[in-house]
Amino acid sequence: MKAIIPVAGAGTRLRPLTYTQPKPLLLVAGKPILSFIIDQMVEIGVRDFVFVIGYLGEKIQHFVEQQYPDLNKVFVTQNERLGSAHAVWTAREFFKDADEVFIFFGDAIIDTNFQQILKTPNSCLGIKKVKDPWEYGVVEFNKKGLIQRVAEKPKIPKSDMAMVGIYKIKEVAALIDALNFNIDNNLRTNSEFPLTDALMRMIEKGIRFSAFTVDNWFNCGKKEVLLETNALLLDKEGYASDDLPNFDNSIVIHPVSIGPDCEIANSIIGPHVTIGSNAKINNAIIKDSIIGNYVSIKEVILQQSVVGNDTAITGLRQSLNIGDNTEIDFSLPQ
Repeated sequence: MKAIIPVAGAGTRLRPLTYTQPKPLLLVAGKPILSFIIDQMVEIGVRDFVFVIGYLGEKIQHFVEQQYPDLNKVFVTQNERLGSAHAVWTAREFFKDADEVFIFFGDAIIDTNFQQILKTPNSCLGIKKVKDPWEYGVVEFNKKGLIQRVAEKPKIPKSDMAMVGIYKIKEVAALIDALNFNIDNNLRTNSEFPLTDALMRMIEKGIRFSAFTVDNWFNCGKKEVLLETNALLLDKEGYASDDLPNFDNSIVIHPVSIGPDCEIANSIIGPHVTIGSNAKINNAIIKDSIIGNYVSIKEVILQQSVVGNDTAITGLRQSLNIGDNTEIDFSLPQ
């Protein structure tokens, strides 16, 4: 069993954060999005990983190699971003001999019973009911409860059950055949090769697919969703920091996640704040926000903000969405 993790996207809806930091490495409730995925796959016994990288791929590769040195892993570069099926197709030589594969797109956090997925006898995919199905790939069912059709962002959806980006495929050779057929014949949807179309070809060939409804699906593609996900996870057991040092003249309102080697003084932190490692915060009030690693914040009131790594902010009362390697000084001239 292998896991294929496509992480080649540019994360354009989270710019400027994603100009310098790939979306799968953004912090949520104290850990990068990608770590949620890897940890879940390892927990159910997956040891072989294929990462499809592209935009800022060297940062993803460095992170995985440093944080997960014992994983059996390979990195494949998708030089052209031509869709999700193209990403999986790019890695086909590295999973063609697998007995089954998990495909788990690296931009979402999913809460579900993964052991139950393993026990499902046929290929399956994760779904969740949504209010705006035309924005997603959706599934339709036959009378037996099996999937009879999948469609990518249909203009007139016939279902409100969206695919959430996790798939278990038992017929690996058939998946590769479907990918090859669509790409060789240039069969695109909205100028790309979506995985949805390859799955539909497999269904048309008689391969049985079932669906499993996930408990929670956090599609962290927008700032407001990223912050909402951070708050929801911090409220759950096991995510927030529970053994923090006594910060100088500061108040911490739980739940929060604060990384190691942070210096915090004369400040109020929380609730629902994630702070990376080695941050320096002084005379600040921060709530409902995500703060990256090696950030310097002084004389600031922040809420509903996302601040990237290696950033300096002085004297500001605003809601921000700031990328990495930024320095902002809004203090008045002396």
